[in-house]
Amino acid sequence: MNAKGGCGKTTVAANLASYCASQGYATALFDYDPQGSSTRWLKTRPEDYPAICGVAAYEPPKAGITRSWQLRIPQQTRYVIRDTPAGYSGIELEDRVHESDLILIPVLPSVIDMHSTANFIRDLLLIGKARARGKQIAIIANRTRIRTRSMIKLERFLHNLDIPVIAQIRDTQNYVHAAEQGIGVCELAESAAQRDSAPWEHILDWIQQNDRENDSFATPVSRAMPFA
Repeated sequence: MNAKGGCGKTTVAANLASYCASQGYATALFDYDPQGSSTRWLKTRPEDYPAICGVAAYEPPKAGITRSWQLRIPQQTRYVIRDTPAGYSGIELEDRVHESDLILIPVLPSVIDMHSTANFIRDLLLIGKARARGKQIAIIANRTRIRTRSMIKLERFLHNLDIPVIAQIRDTQNYVHAAEQGIGVCELAESAAQRDSAPWEHILDWIQQNDRENDSFATPVSRAMPFA
């Protein structure tokens, strides 16, 4: 989640879903963004890759189908990943926080994005009551380049938030190439993309650590439900 558009929510959601699936976990990807980017990505996913259950949650239910049936979680699902739109606020923000177990916040190394993210985190804590409800929050630094002035500013900004930064995603065309094929960066055949799998391993490790520590994740059909 992040109220700022273009910060990488879909990139995080799609690549986390593909990494979870590639590790053998039954995974569902719920697309709440009316732009439908995650849904389009799933439609181009090759059939010979690990399956990901996709739900176009932004669409109204079809005639004769209830909203709860539309948003049902398939049996044996281990991870439900929800891709959210920009601009969440008020009751809508509260609902999304209430439904989540973990909240992942992508942020870009720019002054505009840092200010917007700071405001969103304030709303997440005050309006969404994320910490009061025991929700775990983590930040993912997106499109990072080492030894740049913007990256130094981002590191300072993130250090002051008292929220863990669990991964840094490189600014690389590997993500573009993977998205065009309906796969995650961890599934690219190019050897040059192997280093880009490491952040997703770290993110899943963090999720699983919280999974073990918090028994409230346990539900009949799923364990952790991260929001991006």
